[in-house]
Amino acid sequence: MAPAEESATSMPSSVLRWRLLRQAFLPPRSTQLRSSSCSPSTSDFSDCLSHGEMKQISRKPMGGFNLVPHHIVETTEEYAQANMRTLSPSGTKDVLIEYNLSLGRTVNLMLLQRQQNHVDRRDFEICKEHEIDNTGVVCIWPSEEVLTYFCILNADMFRNKRVLELGSGYGLAGLSIAACTDAAEVVISDGNPQVVDYIQKNITANVGSFEDTKVTSLLLRWGQDVVGQLGHNFDLIIAADCTFFKEFHADLAYTLKSLLALCKASQAIFFSPKRGTTLDLFLRAVNSHGLHVKIHENYNSHVWDLHRKFMEHDSCACAWPNYDEEHCYPLLIIISS
Repeated sequence: MAPAEESATSMPSSVLRWRLLRQAFLPPRSTQLRSSSCSPSTSDFSDCLSHGEMKQISRKPMGGFNLVPHHIVETTEEYAQANMRTLSPSGTKDVLIEYNLSLGRTVNLMLLQRQQNHVDRRDFEICKEHEIDNTGVVCIWPSEEVLTYFCILNADMFRNKRVLELGSGYGLAGLSIAACTDAAEVVISDGNPQVVDYIQKNITANVGSFEDTKVTSLLLRWGQDVVGQLGHNFDLIIAADCTFFKEFHADLAYTLKSLLALCKASQAIFFSPKRGTTLDLFLRAVNSHGLHVKIHENYNSHVWDLHRKFMEHDSCACAWPNYDEEHCYPLLIIISS
């Protein structure tokens, strides 16, 4: 007889998605049970999806490259409100995560992020209102982790440079550049106003780590007059996993063309998985503007070694249950005018 987890994946994807939606919006059954006199039954836990079921319907990573050590900071709500000013009254919406960055000296960043698997109905209202996606508040995606690691290892590349991060999410890569590389300026942007609010709070919380680097947040919508909005050129433009949604390809490519046209020496550094045909389609849009593209598959020996182990389903402690090269391994893409 096949194991329960394997046989469960034969359930229709539509059913699994409804169960996942229920799981996201409703509090855990164990929480409900603690607040009532009911006793648990088998059906009380039927909404929880197995790893096999999650892999069937979700692209959210159930693992990571673990390149940047981090942990949740246990703190009181009073401390969080005084220093981050963001926890909800119940204290269940957000968590503080400390990231340990090492480059000659040790730098610790404190980032406010959503709790794992927390979903707010307001997220979807904001997305509909602004015609954007909510991936920036879902998690720190593997590509952002790799981008952060790459930037720390190549700190000299950013010294005295003006840097713009597009589609930043919580801003880990941009904040790491500001804290570790002696960049002249770092602008951390996103098109989702809710995400930009997180970015600004994370900038404020870590301002003591930036020394002379100017760091700002920015609400930036691709395809609009970004040049007029920014006011000057940038030496380096960085982004991670920003090519997922095909409907944004044209606007993102146009934004890159506009920014790179300001200075011939500028270049964009993207990290992105293939994700089927989405990356190829985005690069076609980039090429249509006359921009030049270079793709690097093996850009760091450590990251490449981890990738190979994940592909071989290595049983070590760092194993990644739903690792898939197409959706998890980011390629390094250099774009120039």
